[in-house]
Amino acid sequence: MSFFISSAFADAAAPAAGPMGGGFEWIFLVGFLVIFYLMIWRPQAKRAKEQKNLLGNLQKGDEVVTSGGIAGKINKVTDDFVVIEVSDTVELKIQKGAIAATLPKGTLKAI
Repeated sequence: MSFFISSAFADAAAPAAGPMGGGFEWIFLVGFLVIFYLMIWRPQAKRAKEQKNLLGNLQKGDEVVTSGGIAGKINKVTDDFVVIEVSDTVELKIQKGAIAATLPKGTLKAI
C-alpha cells in the first residue's frame, strides 16, 4: 500500500527554522496577563472585599436595600439570615448575601 503515498525526504543541508519573533511572544503574553489582572481580577476582588465588609458590619437598626429592591430596617441579625422590617406589620427573613447596600439613617422615612 505504500505505492499510493510518496516518501518525503528532508534536505540535510537546510538549516532548522527557529520560531519567528520569539521575544515578542513573551511580551504579548505578559502584557495580556497584566491587562487581565488590572481590568478583571483586581476590581472583582475589591468589590468582593467591600461586600464582605458590608455583610460583616450589619447590625440591628441599619437601613438596607436588597438585591431585589426591597428596602427595610434590620430587626435581627444571625449568621446567615437577616430579618428586615418592611412596614409596621411586615417582616421578611432574607439571606445576608441578598443585601446590596446600606442606606443612610432616616432614608426610609423620606421614601
